[in-house]
Amino acid sequence: MVERGELLSDLTARPGFRDLAPTERAAARRLALDTLRGIDRADRILARHLRKRPPLPVMNVLRLGTVELCTGGAAHGVVDDLVELVAQPRRRAMVNAVLRKVAEEDLRRWHDLRIPRLPGWLRDPLVAAWGKGAVNGMEKAHFAGAPLDLTARGDAADLAARVSGTLLPTGSVRLSATGQVSALPGYGKGAFWVQDAAAALPARLLAPQPGERVLDLCAAPGGKTLQLAAAGAEVTALDISEARMQRVRENLARTGLAARCVTGDALTHADGPYDAILVDAPCSATGTIRRHPDLPHAKDGSDFAALFALQERMIDHALTLLRPGGRLVFCTCSLLPDEGECQIEAALARHPGLTVDRAALDLPGIEPDWITEEGGLRLRPDYWPERGGMDGFYMAVLRLSG
Repeated sequence: MVERGELLSDLTARPGFRDLAPTERAAARRLALDTLRGIDRADRILARHLRKRPPLPVMNVLRLGTVELCTGGAAHGVVDDLVELVAQPRRRAMVNAVLRKVAEEDLRRWHDLRIPRLPGWLRDPLVAAWGKGAVNGMEKAHFAGAPLDLTARGDAADLAARVSGTLLPTGSVRLSATGQVSALPGYGKGAFWVQDAAAALPARLLAPQPGERVLDLCAAPGGKTLQLAAAGAEVTALDISEARMQRVRENLARTGLAARCVTGDALTHADGPYDAILVDAPCSATGTIRRHPDLPHAKDGSDFAALFALQERMIDHALTLLRPGGRLVFCTCSLLPDEGECQIEAALARHPGLTVDRAALDLPGIEPDWITEEGGLRLRPDYWPERGGMDGFYMAVLRLSG
């Protein structure tokens, strides 16, 4: 994954990982995420003990051990387990010696090191857009990781009480402790689904009404589809991936909600007109690094231009599927203005009569500072620091004249 351009989601989908017991999968995933978040600190500590950087597989074993030791792992068990992962005797001896030095000398030093920074290919444009102070706050949120948020099918306050969670100002429920989601009360009956508080807002901005024809473009894994269906809309959920669409079907089945599921290309879908459309466009996903710390290591920004062009085409095509007077929510889980504010400004210039519905942002919990100049909503990981942050998102409500 590190230095090889692979995403953690791709690796965990392989048979070797899927064959592990559930508890082993959870532990392996937690260790991988913790190491990815702390890799900068680990490298700084290891630099004190390495004359020469070892091959990548061995370096990653050292990184894993360093993070585990410095975040509370028992030295004897951690060192012994990781030494077993190394095949060559000479390398095994080196790993053993280095990790024992870390355990003896560096546990306190870990907490004195700076918060890990984003790589330059991402940090530089974010600093240009939001300033160093904001990016420092984002990096702090990334390092802390993400709590688990739930969207209630019914009364959110009641759900918060039943799962011992906190009701957030925007209506999501945040859990204070991690655990098995399927063991929470109400899971089997479809009383809620996992969805970051920021990701829950686009469907709320769309404000679907009972009986409306609503298209959820790029629907998987289905959180927004569930929101639209729970509001009583006649929902068409579309995604290009059949495997991902199967996840939408499973979520619908668990919650007892209904939507028409279509596997197809968003750029060729022609089943309009719709009263409302939600375009959750493919993007850099830079707003989700809190929960996906592998992204800065697996990407380098080289796909940005193609994503920007795809988002533009999706907006233009979706507008052809919208009835006159209908509304469209465009959103991306990105921190880049090119995938948010700039897309809306360009769309308004391309389509005379298209307007931004600022009134749609008048929802509980929306803070004035989140509203952008062109009338969209900009969310960032450094917002709500006292509550545990939120994913980075951009969203805006567009209305078609007529």
